[in-house]
Amino acid sequence: MLEAGIVAPDFTLPDQNGEPVSLGQFRGKWVVLYFYPKDMTPGCTTEACNFQEALPDFQKIDAVVLGVSKDSVARHKKFAEKYNLQFPLLSDAESNVCETYGVYGKKKLYGREYMGITRSTFLIDPEGKIVKVYPKVKVKTHHEEVMKDLQVLKES
Repeated sequence: MLEAGIVAPDFTLPDQNGEPVSLGQFRGKWVVLYFYPKDMTPGCTTEACNFQEALPDFQKIDAVVLGVSKDSVARHKKFAEKYNLQFPLLSDAESNVCETYGVYGKKKLYGREYMGITRSTFLIDPEGKIVKVYPKVKVKTHHEEVMKDLQVLKES
């Protein structure tokens, strides 16, 4: 997994509308780049809805939220429409960005091993540098933790 202190690797992925979104287009803003396993699952829905609820607060401090998973553009569109998500959900169907950020790999569930995304978040400053990494996210309170850290970082 990438660590704080390095420049976040740029990428371009399609959002839920099929439009290309590049990390670099958000230079000058704070970016909450979160990786999640799968649309429409309980934990991922909670995390996305919490970020959506807090979106006005993130926007007030000039921060954008970007969600990334391996789901297709069409599935992202259904997910965004069902839960009225107003931030980009990016489709990394080939796992290239997930692998670059070190969040894709072997996972275990009920003794079964499989490849998947580890739920994690990268907080990126306006110059494009990773300033904080959240390797193990608790979906119910994660948005609050990120907001608190952002407020502290903006003040310093």
